[in-house]
Formats: sequence, structure tokens, C-alpha cells
Amino acid sequence: MDFLSVKVHPTVLLTMVDSYERRKEDARRVIGTLLGNIAGNEVTITSCFCVPHNESRDEVAVDMEFARTMTDFHLKTNPNEVIVGWYATGMEISAHSVLIHEYYCRETKNPIHLVMDTDVQAGDMDIKCYIASSIGMPGETKKGTLFQPIETEVVYYDSERVIVDTINSGITKLQETGKGVPRETLLKLQTDYDTVIESTSSLLYHVNFVSSYVDRVVKGEIPKDSKVGRKLMDLMKLVPYMEEKEFSAMLNNNLNDTLMVRYLAEAVKAHVVLNEKLVNTAVPVVA
Repeated sequence: MDFLSVKVHPTVLLTMVDSYERRKEDARRVIGTLLGNIAGNEVTITSCFCVPHNESRDEVAVDMEFARTMTDFHLKTNPNEVIVGWYATGMEISAHSVLIHEYYCRETKNPIHLVMDTDVQAGDMDIKCYIASSIGMPGETKKGTLFQPIETEVVYYDSERVIVDTINSGITKLQETGKGVPRETLLKLQTDYDTVIESTSSLLYHVNFVSSYVDRVVKGEIPKDSKVGRKLMDLMKLVPYMEEKEFSAMLNNNLNDTLMVRYLAEAVKAHVVLNEKLVNTAVPVVA
């Protein structure tokens, strides 16, 4: 089966970068196994792990026993996942890549080869996915291998988006403030309360933007766009009809629940700290 597209989750990319940063000093690149799901002509890569290997100019050796053991461990914890291919850092596809790909062809049919530009040659950490096909002259037994790029997209679950947004906000803050800023001021996970405030502010901004656009169209300041009108109509159909009092009550209840959870979390945290101090503090005994 020829795959048409590949979806990669952020945890896979972070694992690849982490394995590259932890590589041996003399290692030029790292490789690993990709796991995920296959649905028709689409592959979704959800996890991966690094596989030790030694690579020189003339030969390459892969620890296949380690790869099989780690695969068994992953399948025990995630039985719905299967081997979908392998990854390598660096954008180069060499003769050694063909040999490694042949090993994964024995593990799964038509494996995906994912590469990441960890050297940031193009100014960005680019990723590409390939599928391999045999090429050669008719009647010849010796054939070559051609790696063909396929469409690649980065997707994420709601839980992964928290980390993605946090990293993006940290990068933005670093660009705004420059170097020499303490790390703790750059990356900080938001609380539920902060998330509600940010989401509400973002929603209010977009509502005001759409409202201003509609007013300008009604006044004739900008031309009408039928596509935008249909999108707005579809959007309005998704909004359930609700009285103002009912909406305010629902919003206040959810906000109160969030504040209560935050209060209980802070109370538990303070209780734990106080308990540790009481346990670790020696009380003198008066005779």
C-alpha cells in the first residue's frame, strides 16, 4: 500500500531532538523506531524511541535486539500502536539509510522514513517523510532504491497543545526580551485560571474583529465576500441559542469551579509544605 500523507505528533519530534542531544560525541546522527497507527492511505506517528547504532564510512551496525525489546515494551503499554517506520537526524539519505530501511521492511510493510534537520541548515528545523520504492531496468536482478517524499503534517492532541503553546510563548518572549533573561521567566506552565483569562481575551478579540468587519461591509467601506459570508453563517449555526442570564450563570458556575480547584490545589500544596517542615523539625524534649 502506498501512503499519501503522514501526521506527526510533537512528542515524536521532541524525542528525536532529545536523542540527538544525548548522542555520543563521535556520533554523526541518531536513528530510531517510529510507532503509530495506519488508517487507509494515512499514517499517524504518535511515539518513537532511539535505537543504538554504529556508523562509519564503510559499514553500519544496528542493535536489532535492543530495537525488538523496546518494541515489545511499547506494545505492552500501547497495544494499539504498530511499527510504521524509522527516523534519522539530518536531511541526508545515504547508502547506509538503504540498509537500515531494508531492516525495517522486515518489521513492517512499506515503512516511513522520517528525517529532521537538526543542523538547522535552512534556518529552521525542517522535517520530511519518505517512502521507498525499487527502481531498475527490466530483467535485471539488481535494483536500486528511490526515496520519494510524501506530504507531512504536524498534528497534536489537546494535551500536547499545552506544551506547544508554552514553547511558542517562551520563544516569543525570548525574541522580545533578548538574551540574558533568566530561564524561569521565559517558560512557565499556565494555571487553569490563566488559561480561562487568555481564552476569554482571545475570544473577545476575535469577536470584535469579526463585528468590525461586518459593520464595514454593511456600511459599504469594503466589498462583500460571499465565501466569508458563508463561513460566518456556518459559524453562527454552531452557536447554541441561549439567553443572557442563562449564559452568565453557566459561565459563572464554570469560573467558580475553576477557582475552587485552584484554591484546593494551593491549600494541599501549603499543607504538604507545612507537614514536611513539622516532620523535619526536631522538637527539644524538656525533662
